[in-house]
Amino acid sequence: MNKAFTRETDDAPPATPEERPVSSALNLVTPRGADLIKEQIAAIEKKHAAEADPVIKSELRRDLRYWLARQSSMQVAAQRDSNTVSFGSRVTIRRGTSVITVSIVGEDESDPKAGLIAWTAPLARAINGAVVGETVDLEGGRDETITILAVS
Repeated sequence: MNKAFTRETDDAPPATPEERPVSSALNLVTPRGADLIKEQIAAIEKKHAAEADPVIKSELRRDLRYWLARQSSMQVAAQRDSNTVSFGSRVTIRRGTSVITVSIVGEDESDPKAGLIAWTAPLARAINGAVVGETVDLEGGRDETITILAVS
């Protein structure tokens, strides 16, 4: 076969993985969130040391860069006033006919299915600064009224 018809990329090293996007928002974390970041770094370093595949090692280095950046920019913050919804609060709210409890946490710690919402999420921003008994409006795709039932 003529060399003109071969692809030069066949001999090329594998492409480096695309960097993980880092949020431009402040990196507020709860004490638990700070521990989770440290655990992620330790787990990735351990996997990287044991990995032989260069493609996987490259992905692990990318992930490590992300978590090290998050660790260097984290600001550990705790709830300030137990009567007012703020970062770190555990809040029971009424949304329509549903009563749910959510905790306001850092972006990397968020897990909406587990009731952990990022402080940058629309719901967290809507209830931030509210007190028990207060009603706030959540605006966006579906406007709704939210009542604060408890803050802890």
